[in-house]
Amino acid sequence: MVQNTPCYKRILLKLSGEALAGQQSYGIDPEVISGIAGEIRDVIALGVQVAVVIGGGNIFRGVAAASRGMDRASADYMGMLATVMNSLALQDALEKVGVTTRVQSAIEMQEIAEPYIRRRAVRHLEKGRVVIFGAGTGNPYFTTDTAASLRAMEINAEVILKATKVDGIYTADPTKDKDAVKYTSLTYLDVLKKGLQVMDATATSLCMDNNLPIVVFDLTTPGNIHKVVLGEAIGTIVKGD
Repeated sequence: MVQNTPCYKRILLKLSGEALAGQQSYGIDPEVISGIAGEIRDVIALGVQVAVVIGGGNIFRGVAAASRGMDRASADYMGMLATVMNSLALQDALEKVGVTTRVQSAIEMQEIAEPYIRRRAVRHLEKGRVVIFGAGTGNPYFTTDTAASLRAMEINAEVILKATKVDGIYTADPTKDKDAVKYTSLTYLDVLKKGLQVMDATATSLCMDNNLPIVVFDLTTPGNIHKVVLGEAIGTIVKGD
């Protein structure tokens, strides 16, 4: 029997910037972003409240620029602006499929996005709008993974859904090591001790301190967001003991 009752009432979806690029090495693939928008619409139709945090790696990687000699803070601010560009692209795609959306930016830019205000974000979610959090935390030296963890806590999300190009967490990179084994579940401490590249250590520690589960799954398979929300065992879940 197919379950049609969602396991979560409020989720935070973490998308990497690279996911939006699709098969391209750079930029935004319109087909990919419209596909993601369609999946989010299906989840909203289940009555689930959805917030989104997007990375900016498809446009600009602050860490990479800093490693080539650019000032780290300046590079990170440029990366934050890239996340706002991605947020506006996703907002456009969502509104094209009939989903009311708000972009809230941690860096104030009133002509294109609301400032991040926690209570306002929660109110939007309660009204069935998708809220996209842009510009990370608004601070350099923090990744969009950390921003996702922080925003998830602030809006009382029940889970972080981390959408990647791989169908879970493996013992090694499955694209390079054919003997890599997939984990179905892990504890936060496992992730930190083994140095697994799920989210950075700050983000993982934040989730551990607040007992917020993380589900890592493959975004490239259509329908996967819907399946995760319905509680199907896909990907890898990271939670407490």
